[in-house]
Amino acid sequence: MGNNSFGEIFKITTFGESHGTALGVVIDGCPAGLEIDLEFINDELGRRRPGQSSIVTQRKEPDQALILSGVFEGKSIGTPIAILIENKNQKSKDYSHIASKFRPSHADYTYHSKFGIRDFRGGGRSSARETVARVAAGAIAKLLLKKWKVFITAYVSSVGEVKWEGVLDEINKKNIEKNPVRCPDLPTASKMEELIKFVRKKGDTIGGIVTCIVENVPVGIGEPVFNKLHADLAKAMMGINAAKGFEYGSGFAGTKMLGSEHNDPFVIKDNQVITSSNHSGGIQGGISNGMPIYFNIAFKPVATIMQNQESLNENFENVNVEGKGRHDPCVLPRAVPIVEAMTSLVIVDHILRNKSSKL
Repeated sequence: MGNNSFGEIFKITTFGESHGTALGVVIDGCPAGLEIDLEFINDELGRRRPGQSSIVTQRKEPDQALILSGVFEGKSIGTPIAILIENKNQKSKDYSHIASKFRPSHADYTYHSKFGIRDFRGGGRSSARETVARVAAGAIAKLLLKKWKVFITAYVSSVGEVKWEGVLDEINKKNIEKNPVRCPDLPTASKMEELIKFVRKKGDTIGGIVTCIVENVPVGIGEPVFNKLHADLAKAMMGINAAKGFEYGSGFAGTKMLGSEHNDPFVIKDNQVITSSNHSGGIQGGISNGMPIYFNIAFKPVATIMQNQESLNENFENVNVEGKGRHDPCVLPRAVPIVEAMTSLVIVDHILRNKSSKL
């Protein structure tokens, strides 16, 4: 299996399976001299970890990062940074009933067809458990972005038909980590939580949307043709488990507007070039224009439901697949730190690429 790496200059390679000994990541291209805050890395992993509330999977993993290389006396030294996160709470027997069965809407059939073998314990490498390595790498990227004063905020904007369409500000940003759903509006968050619990009791799952905003992005990152900034963000987001859609700026709503409504006029404010509107979502011609970048990612309902479903086995015989084990009824709360991590990796990589764009 190839294609386990992401990025060009700030490049990561992840490894490990859901029920293996450990997962991990090797980060290549991190500049030397960055203070590596292990507590911050573990806090980021804690936001993604299972078992953190009643509306996520109850698998109990401490998810503590062990730094194996690339750091000396608390600072990066320019060599590859290797981080290991051990698996502590696997229950592989929970998956013995689907050892030869293809679960509907999972990667079981496609993996079996491609490789001729698959790790059925929690999906192996196809499990969202793999994203713990991305969050660890994203935490390092975030530490770089803090030095450059670039800030990324993701939050749950909808669960099913329950939506929050307010404007994110410094006040409601603080609410995101104050509720298990990670919605900035507490009354809406309460409704989302009730809906997730209701769906879970029925043995079902539900999807929704995560919104992400990137502030203080420098002008000029991104490439004009094949590595457009929004294209790389789309690739990063669509590589997250259960992601089904991506839109940035005006997105699909922009198709209902006239050009005269959609265009973003340039103006001068506080001696800086800005746009008086931001339908472009902070990116024009594939390159950042200095305005906030914002986008939405649609996540499907989790494929594992606590209900019996018809499917096929490896002999292509009709079988019944029984829902068992510990699973998220909704991926959105735990997807928030993953979205931030992948966004951080893209922005850092493009900033480092841009440093050689002109003399």
